[in-house]
Amino acid sequence: MRTVTPGQLAQLQGNPKNVRNICILAHVDHGKTTLADVLVASNGVISKRLAGKLRYLDSRADEQIRGITMKSSAISLQFQKESEDYLVNLIDSPGHVDFSSEVSTAVRLCDGAVVVVDVVEGVCPQTHAVLRQAWLENIKPVLVLNKVDRLITELKNSPMEAHLVLQQVLEQVNSVMGNHFSTDVMKKGTTEDSSSDVKEPATEDHVFDYSLELDHTDDSNLYFSPEQGNVVFASAIDGWGFRLEHFAKQYASKLNIKEEILQKVLWGDFYVHSKTKRVMKGAQAKGKKPLFVQFVLENVWAVYDAVLVRRDKEKVEKIVKSLNVTLSARDARHNDPRVLLQAVCGQWLPLSEAVLAMTVDQLPSPLQISPEKVEHLMCQTAQRFDSLPQPTQKLKEDFLMCSAEDSAPVIVFISKMFSVDSKALPHNRPRPLTQEEIEQKRELARERHQEKLAALSNQTLVPQQEQAAEENGNDTCSTTILTNKKDKVDDDANIFVGFARVFSGKVRKGQKVYVLGPKHSPAHALQHMSEAPGDLSQLKHVAAVVVEDLYLLMGKELETVDQVPAGNILGIGGLQAQVLKSATVSSTIACPAFSPVYLDAAPIVRVAVEPKHAGDMSALMRGLRLLNQADPSVEVLVQESGEHVLVTAGEVHLQRCLDDLIQRFAKIELNVSDPMVPFRETIIPPPKVDMVNEVIDHDTNRITKSGKDATEKKIKWGGSILLQTPNKVCSLKVRAMPLPEDISNLLEDNADLLRTLDRITKSSGDISHHQAERAKVTAETLNRLTELKSTLEAKFAQAGRHYRDAIDQIWAFGPRRNGPNILLNRVAGYQRPSVWDCIDQGEVKSAAQFRHFDHAIGSGFQLATLAGPLCEEPLMGVCFVVEEWTMHGQLSEKRQPKSDDTLTNDSSNAAVSFEEEIQVTRTVEESMSPSHTDTSDTVGVSMSPRSHFLSRVHRLSQGVDEDSQSSGEDSDREAAESDFMDRHGPFTGQLISTMKEACRQAFQKHPQRLMAAMYTCDIQATADVLGKMYAVLGRKNGKVLKEDMNESLSVFSIKAALPVAESFGFAEEIRKRTSGLASPQLVFSHWEVVNSDPFWEPITEEELMHFGEKADSENQGRLYMNSVRRRKGLYVDEKIVEHAEKQRTLTKNK
Repeated sequence: MRTVTPGQLAQLQGNPKNVRNICILAHVDHGKTTLADVLVASNGVISKRLAGKLRYLDSRADEQIRGITMKSSAISLQFQKESEDYLVNLIDSPGHVDFSSEVSTAVRLCDGAVVVVDVVEGVCPQTHAVLRQAWLENIKPVLVLNKVDRLITELKNSPMEAHLVLQQVLEQVNSVMGNHFSTDVMKKGTTEDSSSDVKEPATEDHVFDYSLELDHTDDSNLYFSPEQGNVVFASAIDGWGFRLEHFAKQYASKLNIKEEILQKVLWGDFYVHSKTKRVMKGAQAKGKKPLFVQFVLENVWAVYDAVLVRRDKEKVEKIVKSLNVTLSARDARHNDPRVLLQAVCGQWLPLSEAVLAMTVDQLPSPLQISPEKVEHLMCQTAQRFDSLPQPTQKLKEDFLMCSAEDSAPVIVFISKMFSVDSKALPHNRPRPLTQEEIEQKRELARERHQEKLAALSNQTLVPQQEQAAEENGNDTCSTTILTNKKDKVDDDANIFVGFARVFSGKVRKGQKVYVLGPKHSPAHALQHMSEAPGDLSQLKHVAAVVVEDLYLLMGKELETVDQVPAGNILGIGGLQAQVLKSATVSSTIACPAFSPVYLDAAPIVRVAVEPKHAGDMSALMRGLRLLNQADPSVEVLVQESGEHVLVTAGEVHLQRCLDDLIQRFAKIELNVSDPMVPFRETIIPPPKVDMVNEVIDHDTNRITKSGKDATEKKIKWGGSILLQTPNKVCSLKVRAMPLPEDISNLLEDNADLLRTLDRITKSSGDISHHQAERAKVTAETLNRLTELKSTLEAKFAQAGRHYRDAIDQIWAFGPRRNGPNILLNRVAGYQRPSVWDCIDQGEVKSAAQFRHFDHAIGSGFQLATLAGPLCEEPLMGVCFVVEEWTMHGQLSEKRQPKSDDTLTNDSSNAAVSFEEEIQVTRTVEESMSPSHTDTSDTVGVSMSPRSHFLSRVHRLSQGVDEDSQSSGEDSDREAAESDFMDRHGPFTGQLISTMKEACRQAFQKHPQRLMAAMYTCDIQATADVLGKMYAVLGRKNGKVLKEDMNESLSVFSIKAALPVAESFGFAEEIRKRTSGLASPQLVFSHWEVVNSDPFWEPITEEELMHFGEKADSENQGRLYMNSVRRRKGLYVDEKIVEHAEKQRTLTKNK
């Protein structure tokens, strides 16, 4: 029975000092949900006997079946300590890597985290991930060392051995925290050092000492230490847990030592001298038992030995009496010793009290939010806080005060939207009847019974009356059925509720607020509202809404509340039309959109879905829209081919999304394609050995087949490609080079910095706009950009002579202007501004230094890197060099736009003579005639530019310069581009397509390879299943990277690399082969080159001898390429008919 009502919890929300917002973080199967069950049972929501078995916060059916948490669930709990009531808003998060986005949404709303670690498995990959997320969101963690019982029951460790294991696990966790701390301190130190260098000129001996910075930074509250009270030793399945504080209180009077002193020495290398009864240091050196072993672990081991191992009833009775524990008769007579153990330990060392007390003592309240976290929430990536408008900066004080007064602005952040069945809403749930309603129903039942008796006794009914009554009954029945059907349709509707937290003010039902989209700009909104007060029609990212419902989150149940003050977690209803995944809600448009939630695992697995019946397409589209809103990490795309594609984080996540789509949102049967795994295309240096490991001599002749005769052919790699535009006006010479792997990885890891660099560079045309954009960028981001440039420069210097001075020749990055490919400018006589000018000087050079059609070259490069020639997948690790860019004939002189120097000259010099323009016109017309047209060119839009040229010539003959009438260089470029119009279409389009084709052909002059997405696979397995696990890895083309053995646990930790394309069904197969003793954890790691050449054929005598003429052995690169081409509808070069011979009939001649 519940000990706290929702009304009492709502009252506790009004005191933010006693509110704690926490989440439980851990690796999968480390005991998060079991711990949550124990905490929920402390408030009487579920029975303590069912804690760990019911898994109350796992409300989905597939969560119960799989035994893992797939979504974040919240519940509000009450805890009383020293006659003071506290409200703990608890969020249970998943531990599986596929659902790490749910962890991110939970961490954003919390002030503290309870990190759970299995003492047997230790620190696992997802433990690293959740600690990193907690660090990035600036929330304070506390530690629960769970499953201590496994050291007793499974590993049979002695108390001394268990003490060593606990020390090792604690050191591992603290090592992870120390790495995050040192990295953060070095970043801050580098930023401060660079800012001081700007103010003061640097001297030669000025070197930043990172070790000194680490020494001066306070890290006393960073690490987990039992003596500080931020560590709980626990066994959630048995319901017990403790802090050192519990045993310090118990033994302080016995040892005659102050409680505070005893708590500090209970953990560590301390022991009690047997004669003097004093606490001494050096237990390990002197071979003594540490205090923790003597006074803590030995007592716990004694209870397990008596209850679970020996089942000694007499000893159990003594223990129960000495611990002052009360046992029920049912627990004492129960056949399962675990029940007795849970009853004894649950009263002696209550886990819920230890964890909640640690939460209240160690974790901050909403009033203690740090200024750094506020600025992190209010500023988007690479944006400075002081660049925000003044009204927006004033909101920082409201964040820090966490005031719930009416004058305080309402600021709410919705981290995700989750779907709720309409039947689960409070106003649709059947409520308990009152005493008056029970009496009314009893009276109605009595009257119906009397009427029935009267009808049975009356035998004079007319048959017509019976028939009429029967018809009326049928009508009533049909009406009831229709009503029930209507109710069923209404009940099936999915209601979306926002998972949110109030950071300032008080949210009320019926209150008018603004929903601010992620691209909301407070400066633009404030300026617009000052010009047109109350007009939101021009603000695309602001929507005014009315709060319809507010909910208190109680696991799978929702309780209605009228208002929620600042500092609390809540559910908001009625915003599903305005909020897609996450949003900021505020009563003022001066509030900025919160920074986006950090997602640790990007979605990578794709499938195409379609309805089995074409008439269900509308239901599928509606279901996809609802699924996209309900899942924070899923992506829904519509490809050019019309396919609807789901992009998910992994195989388990994909299965959950498909189940939701079929059973909840679309409710139709689906056809699901095979997973579409992304690849990348790249080039490599020419190989030095062939497929039979023979050294390749490129000067020797290779054997290739051509019918029956063999021809001799030399293979030459590399070289430049020279192409002309279709109208023969411009020619481009492009060369491709493989980019060193460390450079491409550096560019991929710093895609966000390249995006920021592109945003600043785009504003270079307008000096004032450029300076405003640069002022928004934080000093840390500018420092990171400078560091990126210096790192790139150093790596280019190491790459060899081909990349000499490449750092200042960078034209663009691609694809999407921030990818791992580079375009270099090595055109003789063309010095375009560097992409680094914005960070080097803080100002840009004159925009007139850009050559005309410069952007067309860049656009062609972007298109070429977005879809490669192998299978239309993006390129990676390729450098394209523009060596020549020539404009042919008089057009190169007469049709180029005028520079700033030309525009400042006299109008007589700017004007072109009538005769020269006529000559240009004739030249273009001659080039367009059929006799001068290459038959291989593609004919574009056929039109004559004669009238356009003549009109322009007439204007120029009158001394009017049309370029001077345009405002800025952009208008000048557009006007000039329109001049180059012929039957092949606009010249800009011709140049873009020519540049794209030149890049593709230059790419094909090198050995081409596919790059496969790779998972890092972490597996823990015992020695008896190691061979079976390696066999599964080998079949899936996996590679073992590292193998470590934990000698104390006799468990092997294997780290392997596995292609994503081969990972489907891998986890299930490895569990089957190992009987569930090994379970892999797959995390996307990197891109790796597939070694096999997709176009390889045997060409040397040794290869022909080894592989045969057909060479029909499996080629992994060709298999991947053909599968992608077949899926995209591209041409696949494969033989359909192998032996085209006439079928023979085996019949006897008669």
